[in-house]
Amino acid sequence: MSELAIRPTQAMVMVGRCVRLSRRNIDAMLTSLLLPVILMLLFVYLFGGAIDTGSAYVTYVVPGVLLLCAGFGAAGTAISVTTDLTNGMIERLRTMDVGATSILAGHVVASVARNSVSTVLVLGVAVAIGFRPAVEPLRWLAAAGVLLMFLLAVSWLSAAFGLLARTPEAASGYTFLVMFLPYPSSAFVPVETMPDWLRGFAENQPVTPVIESLRGLLLDTPVGSAPAHAAAWCLGLLAVAVVLSGLLFRRRVA
Repeated sequence: MSELAIRPTQAMVMVGRCVRLSRRNIDAMLTSLLLPVILMLLFVYLFGGAIDTGSAYVTYVVPGVLLLCAGFGAAGTAISVTTDLTNGMIERLRTMDVGATSILAGHVVASVARNSVSTVLVLGVAVAIGFRPAVEPLRWLAAAGVLLMFLLAVSWLSAAFGLLARTPEAASGYTFLVMFLPYPSSAFVPVETMPDWLRGFAENQPVTPVIESLRGLLLDTPVGSAPAHAAAWCLGLLAVAVVLSGLLFRRRVA
C-alpha cells in the first residue's frame, strides 16, 4: 500500500497515542497553553498604549496572538516527530506496517487539538480584558474554518521540518520561521506604518491574509479578498507539506 494512503484506523490509534503523550508532558503543554496568553498581556499592557491602531489595542492584537499559538504548537509537532525518529519509535511502528501518513497524522491532529485548546484560552482571557468579538454564528464558523486551515498547514509543515532535522533541538530551530512570520505582518501593527521594503513583504506573506480574515470575521468588519488569499496560501502550503513529508519520511526510514 502507498505510504501516502490514508488508513483511518491506524491514524486514529496514532492520534490517541500523541494526545496521551501531550498530556504526560505537562511542562510543554503548559508552555504551549500559557505562553501565548502571557505574550498577549505583555503586548496589550506594555506596548498597547504606545501603538495607535484606531481602536483598543486588545481588539487589534487578538488575531495575531491566535497565530502565535499556532507557531508555538507547531514547534512541538516538529520536536515530537524528530524524537520518534531518534529514539527508534518510527522503526518499531514500521515493523507493524503502520503507514507514514498515519504516523504523521497522529502528530498533526494532536497539534491541532492542543492549538484549539490554546485558542479557546486566549479568546477567554481576551474577552476578560476587553475584547468584544462579533456575535454572528456564521462569522465565528468562518473564522474557525480559516484558523483550522492555517493550523493544519503549519502543523504538517512542522512535521516535515521534524523529518528534516537530526535532533529535537534542531527541529525547534527549524520552526523558528513559522513562529517569526506573525511579527512582520499586520498582527501587531498596521502594515501602513512599516518601511516600504518591509511593507511589501508584510502584505504578501501567508500570515497577513489569515490575520486580516480573522480580524474582519471576528469584529464584523469587511474582509474583502483576504479569506480567498488565506485559503489559497493555507491549502497550497498544506499540499506542499504533505508531499514533502512523504518524500522525507521515505528517505529517513529507507
